[in-house]
Amino acid sequence: MPTASSTSTSRRLLALLSLLQVRRDWPGELLAQRLSVSARTVRRDVDRLRELGYPVQAAKGPDGGYRLEAGSELPPLLFDDEQAVALAVALRTAAGTGAGIEEAAARALATVRQVLPSRLRRRVDALEISAVGSAGPRADSQADTHTLLALGAALRAGEELRFDYASPARPEATDPRPPRRVQPHHLVARGGHWYLIGWDPQRADWRIYRADRMTLRIPNGPRFSPGHCRATTSPHFSPPGSRAPTAPTPGRATAR
Repeated sequence: MPTASSTSTSRRLLALLSLLQVRRDWPGELLAQRLSVSARTVRRDVDRLRELGYPVQAAKGPDGGYRLEAGSELPPLLFDDEQAVALAVALRTAAGTGAGIEEAAARALATVRQVLPSRLRRRVDALEISAVGSAGPRADSQADTHTLLALGAALRAGEELRFDYASPARPEATDPRPPRRVQPHHLVARGGHWYLIGWDPQRADWRIYRADRMTLRIPNGPRFSPGHCRATTSPHFSPPGSRAPTAPTPGRATAR
């Protein structure tokens, strides 16, 4: 049977872990003040977290402190009530993004829901009922997860993309064509599809491409600066089939 001392230590460890997750660097004295303990107790609790697999790094000196680093394995995480509900809702809506992660999202949601307190589980289940009536039609095809990750990496790095594209007008074209080039600016999920919005330097115009029709070439093209495109505002996004008054043709985007 747990003693009062062990219960107090466990609660303090959870509080310490929660603090380390919300801020990159924590001075030891500040942690001691927040936990109402001595600096020596903080050091002992940090050692306990390390034994549990949490990679807590320490910096020595008068300005030293503690930092929760990324490790080779994902340790148990601690969420407050609002974070837990937000995570469950995000996992529930992941099935409609067309990212090919429905099964993984469902398994993760089941894991999260199992440990939710009953008051939070009721909130998540109520949102599920509300989402059923507003769900759109299922997409006929989905983007490959690896393609989405590669698109996101190129967008963050500011690297031009080279790719082949299965146009609706030529879905099974076999004649060789040079790869398309585009400078990625936005990755958008809508109606069960993922769309890449980018600047075409050859046509000097914004373009829209469905991610599930893209076959990326390796390596990526050169780096670019977002300010190099001539548009001064973000493009107007109107995917094919929308009812927008200025809907572009497939592969086109209009800049406003």
